[in-house]
Amino acid sequence: MEPRLKSAMNPDLMTAVQHLHKAIAAGGVEPRLLSLVHLRASQINGCAPCVFASVSGAKKAGETDERLHHVVAWRETPFFSEQERAALALTEAATRIQDGAPGVTDQVWDAAAEHFSEEELNAIVLEIAMTNFFNRINHSIREQAGKTW
Repeated sequence: MEPRLKSAMNPDLMTAVQHLHKAIAAGGVEPRLLSLVHLRASQINGCAPCVFASVSGAKKAGETDERLHHVVAWRETPFFSEQERAALALTEAATRIQDGAPGVTDQVWDAAAEHFSEEELNAIVLEIAMTNFFNRINHSIREQAGKTW
C-alpha cells in the first residue's frame, strides 16, 4: 500500500499541532502514561503509524516491552496501576463512540477523576482527541508505519 500524500505537512498546521502538544505536556501527566493512551487509541483505530510512533515514544520515556505488549489486553494483566487503568478505560470510552457506543459514561469519568486533577484530565482528553485526529488522517492518506515525526 502506498501513501496517498507525499508532500510535507502545511507549516500552519504543524504550528497548531505543536501548540496542542505543548498544552498536553503542560497538563502534568507523565509522558509514559500519555504514550500508553496514544497507543491504546491507535490500537483501537488500527493506525499502524501511530502504534509505531507511540511505542517508540513510550520506550524513550522508559516504558518496558512487557507492558507495551500488553496494552491491548490491559484489563487481563497485572502490569498496570489503577491510575493507568482509569486512563486506559477513559481512552477506550472516548475512542469508541461510533454506532451507538455509550462513550464516556459517568462511571468511567468518575474513575478517572479519582486519579487525576482537572488539569491532568484536560491533558488526557486532549491526548485522546489528538490521537483520534491523527489516526483518521493517517487512514485517509494511507500513511505508513515507520515514522516517529
